[in-house]
Amino acid sequence: MLKNFLPHAMLKAIRNLESMIRTLKMDWAIVYDMLSG
Repeated sequence: MLKNFLPHAMLKAIRNLESMIRTLKMDWAIVYDMLSG
């Protein structure tokens, strides 16, 4: 049962990580633009 569940959980975690990184990049771009004027 755990074997079947784990890949799905990993996939979900990877997707969450990717979206978090994407959001961080966008936030950082905004901050960078503000700082560099």
